[in-house]
Amino acid sequence: MAKVKNVIASVLAFEKKLVTSDGYMYGTTWDNKEKVTPLKLIEKSVRGTISNRLKPAIKNDPAKLNAEVEKANLQTVDICALGEEQDTLKLHFTLKVLGGIQNPSACNHSEFLESYQKAVSEYIEDEKFSELGKRYALNIANARFLWRNRVGVEKIIVEVTALNKDKTWSFDAKKFNIHSMETTDKAVLDLGTHIANTLASEDDFLMLDINCYAQVGKAQEVYPSEELVLDKGKSKKSKILYSVNNVASMHSQKLGNALRSIDTWYRSYIDEKRAIAIEPYGAVTNLGRAFRTPKEKQDFFTLFDRFATGGELESKDEEHYVMAVLVRGGVFGESGK
Repeated sequence: MAKVKNVIASVLAFEKKLVTSDGYMYGTTWDNKEKVTPLKLIEKSVRGTISNRLKPAIKNDPAKLNAEVEKANLQTVDICALGEEQDTLKLHFTLKVLGGIQNPSACNHSEFLESYQKAVSEYIEDEKFSELGKRYALNIANARFLWRNRVGVEKIIVEVTALNKDKTWSFDAKKFNIHSMETTDKAVLDLGTHIANTLASEDDFLMLDINCYAQVGKAQEVYPSEELVLDKGKSKKSKILYSVNNVASMHSQKLGNALRSIDTWYRSYIDEKRAIAIEPYGAVTNLGRAFRTPKEKQDFFTLFDRFATGGELESKDEEHYVMAVLVRGGVFGESGK
């Protein structure tokens, strides 16, 4: 394909192609999963101790340190836990997969649009989204979306139903390594094929209903999403958890982040050995790092500009990454300022 120069659209946006609902949390037992009760948030007030770092003038003076430690650290927090006789967390959410990636939701440059569509059509013809479909399916099967709820769990089962395809899959999530994107599991590959075929289509969709059962232990605490409190001065709680209609829940954004944690193509993966979420700069906020920097020419915009205007990328891995960011969606126009 001939390369087209200097034609990046100033208005360019893509709708996300993996649309997750919020995740709703229920308590049940491993031996009787049909009997479930919605989990509710519990408000708890506690008297904690001072545990933060202190100024040198205080920590080096025993009298001042004792006076500081004597102060009550009063807190009101939200928690969530299984019932006394419950040992299993049920998490339920839906995932809609959409086609139509060939057409941006907004693009103000016809020459760029033609070049972009040609590049995407060649990718679909060659790759058919099979690698991305497999990786998204693997992150469903391994229950990465449980986040902290996945730690210290004895058993995890993920049940998936394609509501508009009359197809079901069941996975033992503990069989899979969440940081490896390689698998030969037939059920994962089959689910991946359904996802890939939808992504490669012009206007098809796939509606997945996902139920996950995690045996965390009787009456154990579980972890819904935590709300971001922008005005802490007005809040009476130091931790506010998320709920929908009095049912403890996980944010759709958090579930989506888990599903798109498929990037093992960044250069330092060989040392890090961790799959990171698909992001334009490979940002991992809890580590305070960007794994894909413009300086190394590994960020999305550097690669996308070359890919979409007819240039050659160095590897199929870079093409997979670019397409995965487009599946994520976003506003990617080049400012004229």
